[in-house]
Amino acid sequence: MGSSSSSYAPKTIYLDVDGKVQRVVFSRHCSPCDIKELLYSSTNIPRNTPIMMVDPEGALVSIDPTMPTNSPNSLYKVVPLSTGQLGDKEDMFQNVLSQVAEQFSRAFRINELKTEVTNRLAMLEKRVELEGLKVVEIEKCKNDLKKLRDEMTSRGGGRVNCPCKYNFDDGKKVTPRRDVPNYPKYTLSQETVEALKKPTFDVWHWEHNEMLSCLEYMYHDLGLVKEFNMNPITLKRWLLAIQENYRNNPFHNFRHCFCVSQMMYGMIHLCNLQEKMTLTDMGILMTAAVCHDLDHPGYNNTYQINARTELAVRYNDISPLENHHCAVAFQIISLPECNIFANVDPEAFKQIRQAIITLILATDMARHGEILDSFKQKVDNFDFTNEEHVTCLKMVLIKCCDISNEVRPTEVAEPWVDCLLEEYFMQSDREKSEGLPVAPFMDRDKVTKPTAQIGFIKFVLIPMFETVMKLFPQIEEIMVQPLRDSRDHYEELKQIDDAMTEGSSCVIKFRKDF
Repeated sequence: MGSSSSSYAPKTIYLDVDGKVQRVVFSRHCSPCDIKELLYSSTNIPRNTPIMMVDPEGALVSIDPTMPTNSPNSLYKVVPLSTGQLGDKEDMFQNVLSQVAEQFSRAFRINELKTEVTNRLAMLEKRVELEGLKVVEIEKCKNDLKKLRDEMTSRGGGRVNCPCKYNFDDGKKVTPRRDVPNYPKYTLSQETVEALKKPTFDVWHWEHNEMLSCLEYMYHDLGLVKEFNMNPITLKRWLLAIQENYRNNPFHNFRHCFCVSQMMYGMIHLCNLQEKMTLTDMGILMTAAVCHDLDHPGYNNTYQINARTELAVRYNDISPLENHHCAVAFQIISLPECNIFANVDPEAFKQIRQAIITLILATDMARHGEILDSFKQKVDNFDFTNEEHVTCLKMVLIKCCDISNEVRPTEVAEPWVDCLLEEYFMQSDREKSEGLPVAPFMDRDKVTKPTAQIGFIKFVLIPMFETVMKLFPQIEEIMVQPLRDSRDHYEELKQIDDAMTEGSSCVIKFRKDF
């Protein structure tokens, strides 16, 4: 990142003004008219007087950002043009227009942009092709599920509906299969097994059935199936029920669930949590990650509260979505066919349930400052034998995983920003139509990708991950440094956006002057 920032360094030239050396500094993104203003202010030549600049040999030097730099030993001189030199006014106007056109060609690097656009279109076409294949697979799964529902209905099988405002289009929730679920059993390669443990894992390359198999593998690999005496078939049914209870939102969908769960699995390995916490803690962390956004409607808590939705009324405006995610999670677990904790002692289950609820409620960003401040007070003298310390750490871990996209490589992280902005814009459009307050960071007329990310990375992500780094220094290279690189990346994009906006303003002013 650092090397590209040199393109924004200022440029310096030296002038001979009445026998004295005059130093002029300007940005490489200045327009020719901006540079001329600097030359007028540095000399005694009246403004609006046509001028030219020459080197010591009398050769003409172009007045634009591409001019060669000189030294105090080789001074440029600014010379006013006489009336005779001006020539025909129409010719001058044409020359100025030609110069402006040339500067536009250089400033915006049209040919390079064309190449970049062509490459991006090719990538998009490839993604569309892949997404088309995914749609076919999803439709096949939907048809299989419909047949399953019809079969269960004919057998007299009942279904427990989620008593909430938000339902799928058919108004029904999942009915788990009582026989062995038929999603294909994938044998994960050793390469995939190792990749699953790392934040660099590319979550975009996997179909839903493959993600289900990966989640199933994580539970077996961590020893959770054995620890809680889970029936492996029940685990499959539970995962299928989880998948069906995530909506097809742009961002808060089953792929996001898998993304958060995979990051939690990766942090467990990276931070050697199995050596510091109990297997029960591992089960709580993984299950909370899997369930943390169940049945998310795609509209955040602010909308729920301002619109006075059924969820906001039911939960008294206190984390309505997070409370709903918890309710749906334990509604699924309450079904005998999906109860992965069926063989756990009732008293132990009460503690597990409460711990999972605590973690899911911690994902409400309205509580971010409160939770992080509590962890900061404990981290310097952290005690893994202290239950309060461990609970606080688990809350911070699920928060890290929930908003960890920018930890991943740019090609994996950036599409998530597009998905999130799409969901934000859907909400802000609805808020405008309903006369509700609109947050600036969700308004399509005010936010850009760089402005959306820079503040969030600088003031939320980096401080939280650097605090966790005090307890687990090994995450700096793999998780914290990518966040710093991502911040630099978006700051560079913002500089480019600002420069282009400034350039457009100068063009508008130039046209008005003429």
